[in-house]
Amino acid sequence: MILPNTVQNAVAVADHYDELDPVYRHVWGDHVHHGLWATGRETPAEAVVALAETVGDRLNLTPGDECVDIGCGYGSTARQLAETRKVHVTGFTLSAEQAHYAAEHPEPNVDIQVRDWLDNELSDASAHAAWAIESSEHMVDKPRFFAEAHRVLAPGGRLVVCAWLAETDASGWKVRHLLEPICREGRLPSMGTREEYEAMAMAAGFVVTDYEDVSGRVARTWTICARRLVKALLLDRDTRRLAFRARNRIFVLSIPRLILAYRTGAMRYGIFTLSKADDDATPPQPGEPPL
Repeated sequence: MILPNTVQNAVAVADHYDELDPVYRHVWGDHVHHGLWATGRETPAEAVVALAETVGDRLNLTPGDECVDIGCGYGSTARQLAETRKVHVTGFTLSAEQAHYAAEHPEPNVDIQVRDWLDNELSDASAHAAWAIESSEHMVDKPRFFAEAHRVLAPGGRLVVCAWLAETDASGWKVRHLLEPICREGRLPSMGTREEYEAMAMAAGFVVTDYEDVSGRVARTWTICARRLVKALLLDRDTRRLAFRARNRIFVLSIPRLILAYRTGAMRYGIFTLSKADDDATPPQPGEPPL
């Protein structure tokens, strides 16, 4: 597990996203996650939608399912899947600014809450499916992240985790100059390897049904972000102010590091599909009241 040199926690993560909210929407858009390219000809907007739909496919979502978006950001993936898959989604974010943006873009079957996933207060076995797109990295207690997902899911439920991962047995140079700084600058308490994620998931009671490394299909996200950031710095006064004066301005340094981390293989991007074993319990039925 790659750990930063300074303590990161939920308060620091919330402050990071609240303060840099305008920059994130300029640079990443309202999905705040990587794009997934299949042909290479997709626009960035099409690529981020493709990643969300890939998650929906792997969850086998059906109309009426009760779902949880763990670390939902602005709620864009929740709204997208609620609309395309006809499901109900409860989303969790640490950022009040992100929740405010979500409230300005309401979707009838989506409920966004400002709450730490590690203290979510959802009922046991109350959801059919859950997903975490690039949010597990921000969890201080990753084993508990998986344990809470297992508790909340009904028997037979699925969890898809899209995660920034450290290269297995990364060299000391990659750890010191790429992975640890990326964790520190991005407010990531830790970055795990594929093997560590699978071990934590299985310890929580999940079965790992699939894993795919899609690093080569998402990496161009960061060159696109770099171009957008340069443009914003040149044309937008508020972006310049945040980039040079904000408490969390150090994140700007992570963009070139992330480009290099993907190119050297120091960082990987993995999609895990996990399932909770069936037992004699009865899962919630489609169309039951939302969580």
